[in-house]
Amino acid sequence: MKFGEPAASPEILPRAGRLAGAFRALKHRNFQLFFSGQLISLTGTWMQNVAQAWLVYRLTGSSVLLGAVAFAGQFPVFLMAPFGGMTADRHNRHRIIITTQTASMILAFILAGLTLSHTIRVWQLFVLAALLGTVNAFDIPARQAFIVDMVGRDNLMNAIALNSSMFNGARIVGPAVAGVVVAAIGEGWCFFANAVSFIAVIAGLLLMKVQSMPIAGTGQTPWEHIKEGFAYVRGTRPIRALLLLLGVVSVVGMPYAVLMPIFADRILHGGARGLGILMGATGVGALLGALTLAAKKTLRGLGRWITFAAATFGSSLVLFSTSRIFWLSVVLLLPVGFSMMLQMASSNTLIQSMVPDRLRGRVMSVYSMMFMGMAPIGALFAGVMAKIVGAPLTLAIGGLGCIAGASAFGMRLSSIRAETRQLIIAQQLAGGDPAQEVTAPTGLSQ
Repeated sequence: MKFGEPAASPEILPRAGRLAGAFRALKHRNFQLFFSGQLISLTGTWMQNVAQAWLVYRLTGSSVLLGAVAFAGQFPVFLMAPFGGMTADRHNRHRIIITTQTASMILAFILAGLTLSHTIRVWQLFVLAALLGTVNAFDIPARQAFIVDMVGRDNLMNAIALNSSMFNGARIVGPAVAGVVVAAIGEGWCFFANAVSFIAVIAGLLLMKVQSMPIAGTGQTPWEHIKEGFAYVRGTRPIRALLLLLGVVSVVGMPYAVLMPIFADRILHGGARGLGILMGATGVGALLGALTLAAKKTLRGLGRWITFAAATFGSSLVLFSTSRIFWLSVVLLLPVGFSMMLQMASSNTLIQSMVPDRLRGRVMSVYSMMFMGMAPIGALFAGVMAKIVGAPLTLAIGGLGCIAGASAFGMRLSSIRAETRQLIIAQQLAGGDPAQEVTAPTGLSQ
């Protein structure tokens, strides 16, 4: 089936055909290389995340420092992502990603060396976390914008969904492996495994044959390029609405993960093992959400999906906050992960379908700021609120905030639908077959 053709109904479409369609982006050799390399590398990254958190706690016993190191690793994304997006639009994205992945590998080797030699200090963890966050500020916009370079527009939605599936698959496997490795031989070997895992993704990137995309004109200064990206986001109502909802959910909803140890230990009495099960349930739900999007073949109705997902995310958080039964809480975290990932990946898809190639890196840098950059701010706020009113009420308030954001976004759908359609058609006309795109449905259609 070609993109743009009417989709067969689920009743007559063979199950094998639907399954194959869910992996259609993998027909591109470049994406095959990217997918396989990232799957290995992200497993190592999740191993490092878990091992680093445990190392900080083992060295200090301080939950404050635990959160502070996480903040140091994420906040640079908020500060530096605009420069990363500008770089992705002015320079070769393929080479940028090779550079950032190499830099991440070097930092992992340094962390492994310091830990294995028993010379690691807390201040070094802060510095290395901040340096990795700075690298990610350049890596994330370039990597998100690079997806369309690998698969084209026809398979963009599927590639984004598979990328999210890979991320969440690694999130399930990585922490489990890290728990075994840390208990058996220590945190340093997790860091070393992560460093070695980067070889897979770098090798895949080097084996790619990528056609260079047009680079944004260099007649403007870097600062003018950054301002142009923000001006485009501010002046494009559908993209602005999607990013505002993403920012709201990231600030008030995403900090649930920071509060999860409190729920696991003090409220549900599951201890460290219980924490692993709770986080694993979220990962399973997120993986299912990404695979659900991967099976979708058109943009039609994505606006409603985003509204529903944000509202479900908030509702699930409210219900979870009231549970005092461990396995009921595990079940409630499945829709938390599912709806969270469905909103994030669907928003990513719609934004990338509307944005011009010359602005893609800069717009995705704003996406990175809203998605990752706002999360540490929300985490700090949630930590303070939890100390004042308790973790359950803090989580419930965050869930209600997500529901309010979803309601506001849903009420705006009808007013931005026409503009969304025009943007999607314009970008598809610019990059593909005009005959098939004239009938392209808007992602915000009812």
